[in-house]
Amino acid sequence: MKLSPSLALTLPLISGGAVAADLSVKFELPQLNVAEYHKPYVAMWIEKADGAVASTLAVLYDVKKKDNAGEKWVKDMRTWWRKAGRETTLPIDGVSGATRAAGTHTLSFGPAKTGIDKLPAGDYKLVIEAAREAGGRELVRVPFSLPAKGKVAATANGKEELGAVSINIQ
Repeated sequence: MKLSPSLALTLPLISGGAVAADLSVKFELPQLNVAEYHKPYVAMWIEKADGAVASTLAVLYDVKKKDNAGEKWVKDMRTWWRKAGRETTLPIDGVSGATRAAGTHTLSFGPAKTGIDKLPAGDYKLVIEAAREAGGRELVRVPFSLPAKGKVAATANGKEELGAVSINIQ
């Protein structure tokens, strides 16, 4: 199955009585006009209504740095680190990945690796956090509900480290 360019992340979601939905996420890392630009580290997760992490979807950092030195800076994604990261051993198979340059990016995950198919009906948020060395840190939350009834679209915009973030559920 080939994804259209507007789809960045496809996750089958099953809640309660075997109702399935596809969640698509598109996110942008803006090019910043600064003297010293470093690619941001990015964490993406699904957050429950109470703020707990339901599933970590992606942790993008310098995975190839000698002696795992890139892991040292993952803590700069403070919200993800405090909620899920400190109990995690990096790299996470199927979740960890390399940093990305400025632009719009595509990531795909299946329910077997994320556990997203086990989520009950309710309100959730897709959360993306970006932190950059010699730069800032930003968090964007996009609320959504499960099970999805028909097509649902939601967007949010970052101000500095993240650009547009959109989700589609069908």
